[in-house]
Amino acid sequence: MLIKRKSIEAQANRKAGPGKTDTPKPPRKPKFAPVTLSEQEGVRYLHFGTEWVQGAMRIRKPDWIELEYAQQMMAWMLFNAEPAHIVQLGLGTGALTKFSHRQFPKARVTAVELNPSVVAICRSMFKLPSNDERLSVIEMDAMDFVNDAANHGKVDVLQVDLYDATAKGPVLDTPEFYAACSDCLSPGGIMTVNLFGDHPSYAKNLKAMRTAFRQILCLPEVHDGNVVALAFKTPVTLDFPALYERAAQIVQSTKLPAKSWVNGLKTAQTGE
Repeated sequence: MLIKRKSIEAQANRKAGPGKTDTPKPPRKPKFAPVTLSEQEGVRYLHFGTEWVQGAMRIRKPDWIELEYAQQMMAWMLFNAEPAHIVQLGLGTGALTKFSHRQFPKARVTAVELNPSVVAICRSMFKLPSNDERLSVIEMDAMDFVNDAANHGKVDVLQVDLYDATAKGPVLDTPEFYAACSDCLSPGGIMTVNLFGDHPSYAKNLKAMRTAFRQILCLPEVHDGNVVALAFKTPVTLDFPALYERAAQIVQSTKLPAKSWVNGLKTAQTGE
């Protein structure tokens, strides 16, 4: 996530490494930036030790998706009303995971997060529920997850929001990564990705995605540069009357601004 806010609370999440021994050292664990929090006007924000916002939660509405770009990450709902398996790469504050778990009671929801401190703070400070028969929060590298053949062809919706403390662009952005994402999707599967429009990483990611997906649509930029891209395993026809009808259903059931998503797709398609 790429909005800036000053972090006011820091919590270190690294322990001192082991001393020298005569036995071989175990593989090095990844080093993570400290997980930090801030609050303003009833909204709690997650940071990785910098001013860059990695997610947010309105304290009085913990299951609501607070940030506009995160709402746009749900634009796949225009094309799939009943997904069987939703996967989130990069947990953030768990906003998309919580919303999907509540909104789609028949779906399995999986979140993949490498940093154990993010998982812990989502449980303690962002109301992320415990794992159950439908919800699985996995401590794992997203690249390992998408490369695992056991996950291929099993995912209807893949939501990708992978940023580190520097927020210079998605941390996984290669053609190989996006090809593995495509492999994970079912034949009608959809991937949504949070990109940074005003940055060289934007063109790089779109180029990499085009090697793996036959159709990519981008919603208009929001916040300080966030652009959400939708990538389709199988190309879709944009039937705008039907999309507006579906958007009205989404608005009624979730209050998400789905009509604006269709407006954005129409603008991108027609230039109007």
